[in-house]
Amino acid sequence: MKKYLNISLIYAIAAMAGGVFYREFTKFNNYTEATALGKVHTHLFLLGMVIFLLTALFAARYHLEEIKTFRTFMWVYNMGVPLTALMLAVRGVTQVLGLSLSAGASASISGIAGIGHILTGVGMILLILSLKKVEPEAKS
Repeated sequence: MKKYLNISLIYAIAAMAGGVFYREFTKFNNYTEATALGKVHTHLFLLGMVIFLLTALFAARYHLEEIKTFRTFMWVYNMGVPLTALMLAVRGVTQVLGLSLSAGASASISGIAGIGHILTGVGMILLILSLKKVEPEAKS
C-alpha cells in the first residue's frame, strides 16, 4: 500500500508543478487563450494521483502484486501517463510561444501523445482486469 501512496504523491507533486508552470508560463508570455498546458495539471491529478490512491485502497485489502496483469499495469500505465503529460506540455509550450512547427513535427507530437494515451488506456483495462481477478476474501 505504501508504494502506491508514494506513487500517488509523486503524481500529485508533478501535477502541482504542472499547474504552477502553466499559470506562470502563460502569464509571463501574456498568453490568454486556451492551451494544452492547462490539461497537464488535471491529467496528472486524475490519472496519476487519484488512480494510485484507489489502487492503494485495493492493495491494502487484496494481494494485487500476485496478479500478472497488475504487474503489467504498473509498467504500462506508468509509462503512458507521464508520456501523455509530457507531450501535452510540449504542445502547450509551442502554442504559448507561437512556434510554427512543420507538419512532420506537429504530427510527431500528436503521434507520441497518442501512444501515451493508448498506453494509459491499456493500463486502465489491465487494472480493471486485475481487480476482477482478486480473491473474494480480504487478506488478513
